[in-house]
This record gives sequence, structure tokens and C-alpha cells, in this order.
Amino acid sequence: MLSRLATKNETLRHSASPSSYGAAGVRPVLARRDSRRNDPVARWSVSFAKRALDIAVAALVLSIFAVPMLLIAILIRISSKGPALFVQRRVGLHGCVFPIYKFRTMTVSEGKNSGPTLTRDGDHRITVPGRWLRKFKLDELPQFYNVLRGDMSLIGPRPKLPQYAEHLALRFRPGITGAASIAFRSEEEILKQVHPRDLESFYLSRIKPLKERIDFGYMRRATLWSDLGLIVKTLQVAFVPARIPGSFRNLRNWGMARHAAMKRTGTDGSLVESRPEVFAQPDAELAIAD
Repeated sequence: MLSRLATKNETLRHSASPSSYGAAGVRPVLARRDSRRNDPVARWSVSFAKRALDIAVAALVLSIFAVPMLLIAILIRISSKGPALFVQRRVGLHGCVFPIYKFRTMTVSEGKNSGPTLTRDGDHRITVPGRWLRKFKLDELPQFYNVLRGDMSLIGPRPKLPQYAEHLALRFRPGITGAASIAFRSEEEILKQVHPRDLESFYLSRIKPLKERIDFGYMRRATLWSDLGLIVKTLQVAFVPARIPGSFRNLRNWGMARHAAMKRTGTDGSLVESRPEVFAQPDAELAIAD
């Protein structure tokens, strides 16, 4: 009997040791239990009350804007070839892929390659009506149908393409707007400064990590009142020109500076890139403050 208890205690000590923890330093099973009891995420951001608010607001918006949305759809069909709606696969809650709906603001490419997945300010693919729709975020109106379906929420991390999916954001329903969306409302203007060949690497090393941190930090502390505040803030900034954060200005030579930060190693002269976190660090505080 004593030997059995000793074996059991040794097993418990081993399972509680830091070496048996995952990368986050917490055992998966216990982390799941503790997150339900102590993590603020479980209180509002993933609550039934938040979902009920989403359904009520989405139904109200769709009923009020039904006629304007119909007129926008007609305008899009008249102004350029292609459907009124743009449908794309995005990653949502728990990694589930869903079709996101937006008013089409860009020309339809007849070839297989429709161009970059990242959009810059002044992109030649944007149509004339699309420019105004994007400026006032009216192209996002069909996403209230996604909210009604349960794919999305009013507030949350923006839904990403599969190649840009953020594992921390998969704990929440993606939102029509969110903390990072407001902080980076000038994202297209920022990307306009970057050379097309460096667009992907710039986004992955400097913008994406910051947006993930901002969104996750907000969702862990979100409340009903903070969500309502973000909705009001979103309406306000839609009519105010976006201001580019100071650390994201004058980026035209970013690609050259980035390549200069790479070091040459090995006899074959191969390039080894410096850690991407180095490029993201200077922007963190300023982006969050904005």
C-alpha cells in the first residue's frame, strides 16, 4: 500500500515539474481548467451575453441598411465587371475556415494570379466606388451577415487568410472591428511606403506580431463597456484621416536596411536573416499608444 502511494506521489511530482510543461509553461489539461476559472477571457470575450449582443446588433444593422446595401450592390455591378460581393476563405474561432463577405472594391482578375493578397493605399486594382467604400468602411457591411451566422463577432481580431492566421487569435470569434484594427487603421498607407518585393516580409515581421499582441491583450481584458467604447471609436475614426505612427514613417528604404541587417555566413556565402522580433520591437509602444 505504502509503495503504491509513494509511486503515485512520485508520478504527481514528475507531472508537476517544469520540464513536463508545454512551451507556454503550463500543462495543457490544467491550463484549460484554470483558464475557465481565472482567465478574464472566459468571462466576456467568449460569453453567451456577448454572442447575444452580436446577434441583436447584426439583425438591427442588416434591417436598417438593407436598402442602402442594395443600392451599393447595384452601383458596384454598374461600375465594373464582376459580382457585387467579394467572398474569401478566412480563419475563425478554433481554426475553422469560413467564407467572409464584403462588397467588392477591386477589379476582378481574369487570370489565376489576382495580385498581392496585401492591399496598399493607391492600389491600381481598387475601383472608383471601391475607394469610397473602403474609406468609410462600408465594404464591411455584409460582414454583419457573418456575425448573424456565428462566424464573426462585432469586436475581435480581424479574420486572417490561412497563411496569416495567428494562433492566439483563434481563441476568439474574429470581429468586424477590434483594438488592432483601430491602432492600424492607417495600415494601407503604411504599406504604400514599402517596395512591393518587401511587402510580405514587412507585414510578417513588423505589423502582424504587433496586431496579434494588441488584439490578444485587449480580448483578455474586454468587457461590455470596452466593446461599446470600441464600436463608438470605430465610428469616429471612420470620418477622421488616419495618422501614421511615427515609427512607421519614412519606410521607403526599409528593404535596404533590412538586407543590411542580414549577415553573411558559411563558405557558400549564404545569407542568414536576423531575428524578426528585432524589427518589431521599436513599434510596439507607439502602435499601442495610437
